[in-house]
Amino acid sequence: MVLRGQVKWFDPTKGFGFVVAESGGPDILLHANVLRNFGQSSVADGAGIEIEVQETERGMQATEVLAIDPPEGAVDAADDAEMVPVDLSDAGPMEPARVKWFDKAKGFGFANVFGNPEDVFIHVEVLRRSGLADLQPGEAICLRSSDGQRGRMAVLVTSWDAIIDSDDA
Repeated sequence: MVLRGQVKWFDPTKGFGFVVAESGGPDILLHANVLRNFGQSSVADGAGIEIEVQETERGMQATEVLAIDPPEGAVDAADDAEMVPVDLSDAGPMEPARVKWFDKAKGFGFANVFGNPEDVFIHVEVLRRSGLADLQPGEAICLRSSDGQRGRMAVLVTSWDAIIDSDDA
């Protein structure tokens, strides 16, 4: 059965989270492996999500993620100096990159674009706007960046699989 809902919370460290269906009912378990099969290691709390579910002995459980939409109004740190609204027309093209490190508690991290030694700053609010909640070191991603006051900064981040799937369309 296919359901549409909203991510109640997801903890990549614990490896699971829960979804609340638009139609109501009990919370639906979302396991990290199901999310990884979609090409993401995390998802932002409040993100819209379309999933296939099945009833198990322990309740409803997601078996496949079909789509994820960024949470509405995800930008609540607009007063952060690094988070000046960015016009995507000023951003570079989508580029393949690998996460160097990301610390959700600090709210930022860095990635390296393939073939370029310069670090690209990634703010947690950019992840939230992109529908992601966390990144893991070594994770393959795609990003668009622009030049900020302190160097290159990501303005859009997607999972590696999401960009590959859009090329197939």
